[in-house]
Amino acid sequence: MDNWFRSKWFVRVLSLAFAVTLYAFVNVSENPNSDATFSGSSDATETLDNVPVDIRIDRDKYVVSDVPEEVQVTLQGNRASLTPYLLQRNFEVYVDLEGLGEGPHDVELQHNIPGDVEVFIEPKTVQVNIEERASQEFAVTADLINQDKMADGYEVVDYSINPETITITSSRNVINSIGSVKVYVNMEDVDESINNRELPVNVYDVQGNELNVRMEPESIQVSVEVDNPSKSVPLSVETTGELEEDLELGSISSNTEEVEIYSQSDVLEDISEVNTEPVDLSDVEESGTVEVPLDLPENVQAPETDEVEVTIEVDGTRTIEDVPIEEEGLGNGLEASYTDSSLDVELKGDASLLNDLTADDIRAVLDFSDLEPGEHNVPVTIEAPDDVTAAGSVEEVTVEIIDPVETAED
Repeated sequence: MDNWFRSKWFVRVLSLAFAVTLYAFVNVSENPNSDATFSGSSDATETLDNVPVDIRIDRDKYVVSDVPEEVQVTLQGNRASLTPYLLQRNFEVYVDLEGLGEGPHDVELQHNIPGDVEVFIEPKTVQVNIEERASQEFAVTADLINQDKMADGYEVVDYSINPETITITSSRNVINSIGSVKVYVNMEDVDESINNRELPVNVYDVQGNELNVRMEPESIQVSVEVDNPSKSVPLSVETTGELEEDLELGSISSNTEEVEIYSQSDVLEDISEVNTEPVDLSDVEESGTVEVPLDLPENVQAPETDEVEVTIEVDGTRTIEDVPIEEEGLGNGLEASYTDSSLDVELKGDASLLNDLTADDIRAVLDFSDLEPGEHNVPVTIEAPDDVTAAGSVEEVTVEIIDPVETAED
């Protein structure tokens, strides 16, 4: 055995056998789709999938349909002859339609592999359809989808496309069947204008089926003008609940007379004012500013809250004593005589306001206008600041109107 390994020929034969085994192993591993059958040591059968099919015809004049894009090719022959085709795929499979006219034709798939290799193509023959090639210009329309899902308050004002037309090339029958040419613009969540967005063109027949045609250009630019319309409307303050018994609502108003609201134009048309969420008066104990959310209609945007000024009055009473009685309207030359020269005045209103009042803020008035000499019961009129109720301790005074001249003559 040691002598065998010392022999050059033994080593060479053993290396050759190892190389052949290794080649067969690598070839099978790299070509799992190949079906190899060795005839002796030199013949083999190999199957290649996904071999492209070429079409030989005047493409400027005709359009061909129903030719398979790829076929299966089986090669048989000496492995040395097969190897270049297997590794490089340096051959063609084609249908030769030169010289054939319009209409359906049964044609055999051909190849350019020399005769030392047997070739089997599956399918062997196909029925193709040859049609006249035609080109026509079509207008492109933009389909703005999901406009109802745009960002709140936004709407489409206008759009433009560039170019407005494309040229479609296909068979005359396909050209005649075209129903629409569109680009789709997805407006979902859009909150700003779209400028020159490049989009693919889609072609459909009259039934709405998409067509695979040659077009120039294959995409166009679309611009969409987007707006967020607004308008100013009055803001009304709503209330709910009631104040505690000893409290009275002096006033409640928003610090903002009008609020700017945003929405689609058709929504804004129907809105004449916006309300706040109701202010719960049962939670209010004193005057101050309250942060109140706005009660906005659906799909309307505006500031989320507003400041509402609430004035609360605490009911109180107070009596101011010895308010002097004043006279008005006494006729020229007449004199008035009455017993009381002052009275007490009871005031009702907001306690904080009453505490600041003095006798100087109150008037008790006897109006003698148009009174002739003689005895009269004259009502006492009490004048007090706004929001204060006043009542005198005396409602009327007995007054003697005297004419000194007549008295002297008597």
